[in-house]
Amino acid sequence: MSTTIQPLFRSPWVQGIKDAIPLLGGYIPVAISFGLISMQSGFSVLETILISTFIYAGASQFLFVAMVASGAPLWLVVVMTLLINARHVVYGPNIAPYLDKDSRWVLLMHGLTDQIFALAHARLPQLPSEARIGWYTGAAVLAWFSWIGGTALGAIAGGELTQRWPMINDILPFALPALFLVLIIPRCNNPLWALTIAASAIGALTLKVLGFPNIAIPAAAICGAVVFYALKNQRIATGY
Repeated sequence: MSTTIQPLFRSPWVQGIKDAIPLLGGYIPVAISFGLISMQSGFSVLETILISTFIYAGASQFLFVAMVASGAPLWLVVVMTLLINARHVVYGPNIAPYLDKDSRWVLLMHGLTDQIFALAHARLPQLPSEARIGWYTGAAVLAWFSWIGGTALGAIAGGELTQRWPMINDILPFALPALFLVLIIPRCNNPLWALTIAASAIGALTLKVLGFPNIAIPAAAICGAVVFYALKNQRIATGY
């Protein structure tokens, strides 16, 4: 990952929006899917849009509507939603070095999704310190509004869309994995990251095949972290 400071030839807001546009290809289809599922679970259009506006947590929203619809107690819904979002405990410290102790970041962290984190972690080191908050705001707001808009579209017209074009039901599940793939591939630009990503992918697939899907992702993440730091320390020790 390049850490060379790159001058901006446009407003940080505009640059952030421009850099985040590719994320919409994954956000909008998944948001449409959520809006449709939320309506099928008994939520109103307004309630569905409010969930995407204030919870704004991707997979946690699907779990939230499923648990509420099944009559799960509120405390369990809250605990499970927080548990899925525990990954933000890792995201925060990785973004913190670029915050410059600006109190406005506290509110803007509502927009820190998986994809925005990946994009910000790659781009913030390349930006002048005074441009970072503007860039992040532009990128995060665009992603947030696209998620809300996609949710509204799914809630209002999702049923009609899937009836008119049944193939949409087959396409929507691939939108999010495809988005993550687009974010990951550029990191395979050196052996360290390529081997780390390969180890994580192989670990997740192996556990899935062996019948342990619930622990596949966290175990694969731990495997990737171990491989990354092991290879990094080896390179330092050998001078390569």
